[in-house]
Amino acid sequence: MQPDTTLALAPADPATRFHALLDEHRRIVFKVAASYCRDPHDRNDLAQEIAAQLWRAFPKYDGQRTFSTWMYRIALNVAISFMRGSIQHDRHIVALDETVHDRPAENADPEADERLSMLYRCIDRFDPLNRALLLLYLDERSQRDIADILGISETNVATKIGRLKQRLRDEMAA
Repeated sequence: MQPDTTLALAPADPATRFHALLDEHRRIVFKVAASYCRDPHDRNDLAQEIAAQLWRAFPKYDGQRTFSTWMYRIALNVAISFMRGSIQHDRHIVALDETVHDRPAENADPEADERLSMLYRCIDRFDPLNRALLLLYLDERSQRDIADILGISETNVATKIGRLKQRLRDEMAA
């Protein structure tokens, strides 16, 4: 694993370094928030909570590790906790396919669009750990990174990915 070079190039001020790193990797925050929250207000709340928790944890960040891996770990933990709190507070959740497909893309293939909607519905039914695992896998993270982020072994990652792929194939074929 390569250390994060952005940290070495960033100014010494912790707030400036944090903002530069957060800006560089902000898509992780939005990707995690969109994966766990369907309602736009909840999604924004979760993104803000992730950013706040990242800031609180930043003094403990070890620059020898990649920032994106560290960031994913915190973001996913915050998202899972947020979901637990959301369930307890009976928040309204909109189906993923409704938020992702507000407007069809030009020249969209209706069959491909339907398969994508079906895939999102399948993923939406996964528990938080499997959803996180699939999000990281689809983001082409290495099994080592996924294991580090989720706090499980690489062997467990490989096994779970294999099972998730089979589950998706089965559900998509049904």
